[in-house]
Amino acid sequence: MRNVADAVTCDTAYSRAANGHLIDLFAALPLPGTAEGQDFWKRIRDAGGQAAWNIIPANMGGPFFDRIRGGNEGGIASRVLHFLKELSPSQRIDVAEVIGSALETDTIGVSGRYGGELWLRDAEMSACRVALASRREFETSQDRKRFFEAWRNA
Repeated sequence: MRNVADAVTCDTAYSRAANGHLIDLFAALPLPGTAEGQDFWKRIRDAGGQAAWNIIPANMGGPFFDRIRGGNEGGIASRVLHFLKELSPSQRIDVAEVIGSALETDTIGVSGRYGGELWLRDAEMSACRVALASRREFETSQDRKRFFEAWRNA
């Protein structure tokens, strides 16, 4: 039973770390409410079309980031995954260009479209980690025990 509790604790900590990383990724972008931010988020809307409404500040805004502190671990991750899923391949290229042009070279070591692609991939993987860890929170100790037994007996 202790192993099950340890696994659940690990999942929660992992989800929080991945959410913290998502926040760091958004923090690398121009801030909403600034002149630079207004231009950036308009360009994201133009490049991402309807999909961009999942992540633009007017629609996602502070409440989603505030909810992380309240324990809602999946809200931002879900929005990021929906955003990326709804982008067409050409929109994804355009969004990567917008993000990369806004990143300072010293932020991740590169800028331009390649830097934007790295940002998108990192956001996608971080959001996926949050979603997976959040799913596990609803498993019972019996579900977790059954998982470990099945793999042990394989």
